[in-house]
Order: sequence, then structure tokens, then C-alpha cells
Amino acid sequence: MTNSTRQSGDGDTGADRPSKAIDVMRAARDQLTEFTGMQVESVSSFARTDDGWELAVEVVELARIPDTTSLLATYEVALDLDGELTTYRRVRRYERGRADSS
Repeated sequence: MTNSTRQSGDGDTGADRPSKAIDVMRAARDQLTEFTGMQVESVSSFARTDDGWELAVEVVELARIPDTTSLLATYEVALDLDGELTTYRRVRRYERGRADSS
């Protein structure tokens, strides 16, 4: 499949817009790392919205030895249709070695 160009409402073409999920995830990772200075561990959820994308991203907030005691956090991240980060917020903080109690 080729990279399709989408027409936006202001007459610009969407040629520079990310067209693949992996590109959106990379954009989220790179921008969140730049804003927070923290290492992204993984993307735990990903959803397309009318306005762009919403992701839950796991980051290392405090690296410890042993690694199982490192502090991680889940951030909700929103990107617009052009793949630009519009919002992020921490929603959870936890030790790597601990499971959720559900």
C-alpha cells in the first residue's frame, strides 16, 4: 500500500501526515521523550479518534537496581492528525515488578 495523500479542510494536502500506526507511535515516543526527558518503555494502547490518535505510553520515571524496582508511569498522550503531540498527562505510577490489583 502506498502513502496516500489526504486533503485537509484548509486546502493543504496531508502528504506529511503519518499514514501508518507505527509512524504515529514513533512520533508519540519521540515527542514525549523530548518534552519529559524520560525513556519510553512501550505503547500499551493505541486508538484512532476523529481528531488524531490517543495512546497510553509507559515510561521509566526512575531507573533503579535491580530493574524490577524501577518506577514506571503510564501517560495518556494525544496526537493531532499531523502527528503532533497536543496533550499528555500521567495517569498512573508503579514499580516495574508489581502487577495491578484488579
